[in-house]
Amino acid sequence: MPFALFLLGLAVFAQGTSEFMLSGLVPDIARDLGVSVPAAGALTSAFAVGMVVGAPVMAGLARRWSRRGALLGFLVVFLGVHVVGAVTDSFGVLLATRVVGALANAGFLAVALVTAVHMVEPDAKGRAASTLLGGVPLACVVGVPAGALLGQLWGWRAAFWAVALVSLPAVVAVARSVPGGAAGSARPALRDELRALRSPRLRVTLLLGALVNGATFCTFTYLASLVTQVTGLGSGWVPVVLALFGAGSFVGVWVGGRFADRWPGVVLGTGGVALCVGWGAFALGAGNPVVALGLVFVQGALAFGVGSTLISQALYAASDAPTLGGGFATAAFNVGAALGPWLGGTAIGAGLGYRSPLWVSAVLVALALVAAGVAGSPVAGKRTGASSAV
Repeated sequence: MPFALFLLGLAVFAQGTSEFMLSGLVPDIARDLGVSVPAAGALTSAFAVGMVVGAPVMAGLARRWSRRGALLGFLVVFLGVHVVGAVTDSFGVLLATRVVGALANAGFLAVALVTAVHMVEPDAKGRAASTLLGGVPLACVVGVPAGALLGQLWGWRAAFWAVALVSLPAVVAVARSVPGGAAGSARPALRDELRALRSPRLRVTLLLGALVNGATFCTFTYLASLVTQVTGLGSGWVPVVLALFGAGSFVGVWVGGRFADRWPGVVLGTGGVALCVGWGAFALGAGNPVVALGLVFVQGALAFGVGSTLISQALYAASDAPTLGGGFATAAFNVGAALGPWLGGTAIGAGLGYRSPLWVSAVLVALALVAAGVAGSPVAGKRTGASSAV
């Protein structure tokens, strides 16, 4: 893999840390800025909405720019809004920075996915996507716990400064190492890309991606409450559990990337069934610490292995939409990231207990399996379109 891909992964690490770190900072933000905890929680929702809307819109706008120029522009904006967020005393300004930061994050990731697959051979898109997306589980393992620790030691603003500082070397690295690329004489016209996005295979793949990612974030969002309220572990175990999930995610992305190009059907079919069964087993065994800790790692690996493979398959399916394909893949997965926590919270609010998000996750993956079967169209495959169970 080209070294520039790992540098893009560094930027994805900073952005993933920003997206997830608020889970441990909301109470401090609410207290410092004089708003309610639910109001401060809207910062997370604002980021998710910005990611969903921003991915296709920013990818479309970036069509006229060189890929390096687009990546640098998005990354500089992302860095800047975190500096503003770190110094502001206005909740409204902070909310606006989250929306703008999400738009920049979405645009960067959409362009980075396209850039990554153009750096490698046509049949290595899975490995390229997994290398880039390795920054996301790394953010879960290192970035999010570090952000929470900084918030505890020096206040929530320190976490924002840290994201800005990590983004700075990424700016330099992108400027020096990512190929410039022409603004687009060889790219299809916008109407042709939009027509290519109507592909049934792409639509099914995006639907499956939203469902699988929804299942992942449904459980991940309430993992801390699950292990303290159901498993019976102390609050000191929460960072360990989050890091364990992140470690599993990193393994899943790495292993998935090794097999996604050559045997996508095996990864998606076998992995999808195992993921569905695993969420159900987790729900049944959550009261046992050994079982719970083991399944935290296993489910993290399965969720991100299947999820990253679906992203690579979306890029294969959108090969005739080279600039918009990454944007729509990013948007679909963030629809899941927004929908899953809402469904899990609804289940908990209905009095079904902290195991209920696990059952919701199992149902979402089961729906993905059913949808793939009903669609009856090839979802997995390199360039030949070999069919798959998911």
